[in-house]
Parts: sequence; C-alpha cells; structure tokens
Amino acid sequence: MDWFTGFFDWMAALPPVWAYLTLFAVAYGENIVPPIPGDMVVVFGGYLAGIGKLNLLACIGLSTVGGAIGFMTMYAVGYRVGKAVTTSDRYSWLPQNGFEKARRWMNRYGYGVVAANRFLSGARSVISLTVGMAEMSLWKTAWWSTVSSAVWCALITYAGFTVGENWEIIAVYLRAYGRIVIGVLLFGGLAYVLYRYRDRIFEEDDARPGA
Repeated sequence: MDWFTGFFDWMAALPPVWAYLTLFAVAYGENIVPPIPGDMVVVFGGYLAGIGKLNLLACIGLSTVGGAIGFMTMYAVGYRVGKAVTTSDRYSWLPQNGFEKARRWMNRYGYGVVAANRFLSGARSVISLTVGMAEMSLWKTAWWSTVSSAVWCALITYAGFTVGENWEIIAVYLRAYGRIVIGVLLFGGLAYVLYRYRDRIFEEDDARPGA
C-alpha cells in the first residue's frame, strides 16, 4: 500500500476532470495489464466522492464503462486469435476437436462466467480472452460484461464513499478476496484436470481387448 501512496496523493491533487480521466484509464487498463490495481483506484475514487471532490455517480459510471470497454478489447484480441487457430494452417497442429468442444461449452454456459467476471479478481483478462476465442455473441458479451462491471464498481465505489478516510481497509479486504478467488480457481482447475485425466484412463482401460 505504501508503494501506491504517491499515486493516490497525485490523483487527489488533480483537477476533477483529470481525476475522472485517470479513473477511466485505470479501470480500462487493468483488463489489459492485470497487475494494474484498478479496484483500489475505484475505491479511492469513491473516497474522493465522499469528501466532495468528485461525483459518486460519475465515478461509478466512468469505472463501469472503462472496465467494460477493457473487457471487450481483450475479447476482440481473443476473437482474432480464435479465428487464426481455426482457419490458419499454421495452427493445424493444435487439437482442433478439443478447441471446438471448448467453444461449444463456452457458448452454452459462458455468459454466466462473463456476468461474474468482475467478481473473479485475477481472472478477468483470461475470461475475456477465452470468451473471444470461443466467438461468443458480441452483444450478449458486451451486455453481461457491462452489467458485471456496473454492479462491482457500484459496490466498491460506494464502499470507498462510505468509509471515508478508512478507504484503505477496503483495499486490504479486496486483496485478501483476490487471493481467495485465485486459490479457488486454481484448485477448481486442478480438480477438473484430474477428473478428466481419470476419465481418460478409465476409457482407455475399457477399450483394451479383454477388458
């Protein structure tokens, strides 16, 4: 937190219009470069609104739009990568059947993941890339990513607005929450891989002559 103190002091000293632009840019950038502490800056924007320097609704709106556009930027990157994988001979060595199966799965269940993406700290960029590679509907993805961004940004902005000078406590909780989410996702991914590996072993055993 000490490392960011200079940044927050700088942001607090900005004229409102530049503070708003900073909030938008950081909310956008965290989707492109995940180490950017976008949520902390959004919370700080709520604090600035609480002391009357910024407007609460403007902070929520700008961080929502910035986050949604950032998500859709990575969606576009994933979309282009997905197209290249399925149409270019350069990637013919990749398991096309597996890729197609993953794409069908994402198109069936993936909008729930998009709707939850803002609550999955540390996985947002991966989700947006994956959704793009699966060539999911542009408009549905844009809608659900915007809804997700709006709900999350409203919650953490209002939290910063409410706690005032104790806004750093929210940042501490967000970091702990992010670690828990990443841990759960890693554990879930490992469990899924082991589950699929076990099923493949069983299928190979069943396919052997005399089994």
